[in-house]
Amino acid sequence: MIDIALFGLGRIGLMHGKNLMRNKDFNLKYVYDLNRNLTKKISKILKSSPIESPSIAFKDKNLDAIFIASTTSTHIKLILEAVKYKKAIFCEKPLDLNIKKINDCKKKIKKSHPKIQLGFNRRYDPGHNHLKKQLLKGKIGKLEKIIITSRDPAPPSIKYLKESGGIFRDMMIHDFDLVRFYLDKDEPVNLIATGSNISDKRFNKIKDHELATCVIKSKNGVQCIITNSRHCSFGYDQRVELFGSKGMIVSENKRENEASLYLNNSTSNKAPLMNFFVERYKDAYRNQLYDFSKFIKKNIKPLAEFEEGRRALIMANAAKKSLTSKKFEILNF
Repeated sequence: MIDIALFGLGRIGLMHGKNLMRNKDFNLKYVYDLNRNLTKKISKILKSSPIESPSIAFKDKNLDAIFIASTTSTHIKLILEAVKYKKAIFCEKPLDLNIKKINDCKKKIKKSHPKIQLGFNRRYDPGHNHLKKQLLKGKIGKLEKIIITSRDPAPPSIKYLKESGGIFRDMMIHDFDLVRFYLDKDEPVNLIATGSNISDKRFNKIKDHELATCVIKSKNGVQCIITNSRHCSFGYDQRVELFGSKGMIVSENKRENEASLYLNNSTSNKAPLMNFFVERYKDAYRNQLYDFSKFIKKNIKPLAEFEEGRRALIMANAAKKSLTSKKFEILNF
């Protein structure tokens, strides 16, 4: 069994903690959050030991791994410390909002060859992952176009948005990674982005956008279109379409159930879409833990590592720059 410590006990941290509890490969030994009262409260729920400092976990020679679900600004510091103490690391996205800090971290940890898995959970979604498998089998021939739609049911708080790094680095970063997942060795070479605010003018005050679109071109000419919205009146809209020379394959939205209702005044009424990411991607969150376990026990590489986080941020930064320049930006990884 893998002894692990969880840092960060907010909504997503608690969700990860519950998944770690349910997974037979892991023993959630410690939990930590800056909020000591929250740490004590959550430790009881997760049946683990509350600690007042991450150093307690780092210095425990019997601890195998660290799970980082704390605020983004803490990620690099915790990664460097975990590498120092030879712990396996799972880190939520993004690695950081500053690419220089990420590049510096990469240089510092290079000789240690640490095991670092990044939380790009959408690679592990059964539907999205199935597209990759079918693509590799040649089911749709040569890949020609990727279309990703990602719309949140409602925007987060203004406080969160101010600290998030903007729609490209906070929200679309998942989709940048998904594009690279499908392109495989055919890396993106340039992109152009646009953004606007129509329904919610609060975004103007924080210089962010509620709507964003990005067009990316790969080395082999594959066109990739990403559309994001911070609000969606009909639920959490998550769809991926791969178009190829022989056909098309689509990963559709998930619903509470797949039943359809037919009446005399309406037809094919379906259940609402899943509410938000915790519900929609619950299988993906569980699946990535199995990969983390194999990474630690058998040294089998996961679908997303440190470099995936670095390259996704480079794409997000280029999109933000393109928004200002109104031109295609070259991607230098």
